[in-house]
Amino acid sequence: MRAAIPALLIHSCIGSVYCWSLLKGDIATEVGCSVKEIEFAFSLAIFFLGMSAAFGGRFVEKNITAASVVSCLCFSTGLLLTVLSIYSKSVLGIMLSYGCLMGIGLGIGYLSPVKTLMLWFKEHKGLATGIAISGFGLSKVLFSPYIEWCTPRYGISTTLVSMSVISIFAMLTAAYLIQKPKEWVEPVVKWKLKDYYQVIKNGTYMKIWLVFYINITCGLALIAFEKNIAIAVGIAAVGFLSSLTAFFNTAGRFGYSTMSDYTENKQTIYKILLSSSVIVMLLGFAFGSSIIVVILMLCIINAGYGGGFSTLPTLLQSKFGMEKISTIHGLALSAWAWAGLSGNQLSNLIINQLGMSYEVLYIVLAALYLFALVLTFLIPKNKEYIEYADQQQSLSKLDSSFVS
Repeated sequence: MRAAIPALLIHSCIGSVYCWSLLKGDIATEVGCSVKEIEFAFSLAIFFLGMSAAFGGRFVEKNITAASVVSCLCFSTGLLLTVLSIYSKSVLGIMLSYGCLMGIGLGIGYLSPVKTLMLWFKEHKGLATGIAISGFGLSKVLFSPYIEWCTPRYGISTTLVSMSVISIFAMLTAAYLIQKPKEWVEPVVKWKLKDYYQVIKNGTYMKIWLVFYINITCGLALIAFEKNIAIAVGIAAVGFLSSLTAFFNTAGRFGYSTMSDYTENKQTIYKILLSSSVIVMLLGFAFGSSIIVVILMLCIINAGYGGGFSTLPTLLQSKFGMEKISTIHGLALSAWAWAGLSGNQLSNLIINQLGMSYEVLYIVLAALYLFALVLTFLIPKNKEYIEYADQQQSLSKLDSSFVS
């Protein structure tokens, strides 16, 4: 009631950003422009998601309820202002509302339940983060049928308004319920720019950031062309394939993170998902015209894409401790922001601009996955502490001893 349910309520709402492909055509028609003109709104939403998470970590740690309310306001208002932009036929308005404002709500909302779950589920932190982040993947499964039912009957504006109303109710309920364990006392540490720099320059953090960035970039590069790939090999049931890959995306988020509870070194999960990604991309390169191989490839990549997100918090916690996990996790999510800009563009460059085959895309992605896999073997097994945070923790212990 204080962690799992609020996490699912928040993530199942904000994860609807992945339904953009179902919304953009009708939005473009109503505005009177091409889909290409508004396509960047999705990339903006992912960019602002990552950057708001990167700089909102301290705010989330200080007040989990306020963070949940801010997330609700930014996300739902972004949807409502998108409707206003449709009526005023403003492409810029869609960029600012669906892209920037809603993106900020996504970032704060994505981050807010994670640490709380890890505090409640001390012995099963992977399971805890899997619960929350699987909701982000599950959202597409929940909202897709609703969008496809509502939009033809009542129009895109009604669909967006109703999604906003649903989100307001669910996310405010989550903000009311969410609460850290009473015995947990949040350390009072004032972070300055130099303290963020201490994190960013840490070698272990940088390796994790790069592995995370490459996994998202490659995943988005393939997911962005999922429909095109399916049609190219003769798969008629594209809708069923979309639901199937969404299921694997959700299962990967829950399964990989739960598996991490039973591994001593959390980077082992990344070794597994990256190895499987390399294998299926090579299979795609060798047997790209096979329907079975393509379906297997898309399902495995989606599972690894989702699993990379859900395993990240426990990996960071195993290296840097629990006290600053929201801040460090938020900084690491900046990789998502940049991958949101580069992932789609990579596949677009290879397929559309250079006119190459999907097999070329597969071999390029296989090489990137392999590079990320090598990086995971270079991540130290031992726990590390950021120097500044370590000093603050020592001072806190001295204060407690003095009071005693």
